Amino acid sequence: MAQYADTLIELPRVSTLLQPLVATVPLQVFSCEMATVKGHDVDQPRNLAKSVTVE
Repeated sequence: MAQYADTLIELPRVSTLLQPLVATVPLQVFSCEMATVKGHDVDQPRNLAKSVTVE
């Protein structure tokens, strides 16, 4: 698959049950970087006021 991709994020081999835990951090970093590249403010997501109630 590496021959078809510009960048490859390799994860260590773990059991099937641990795969979501191992993949979470790289995917979060990837999504944060993509939002920054697209010009979105990652510290102020849309519709935050609708989901957070202030006492």
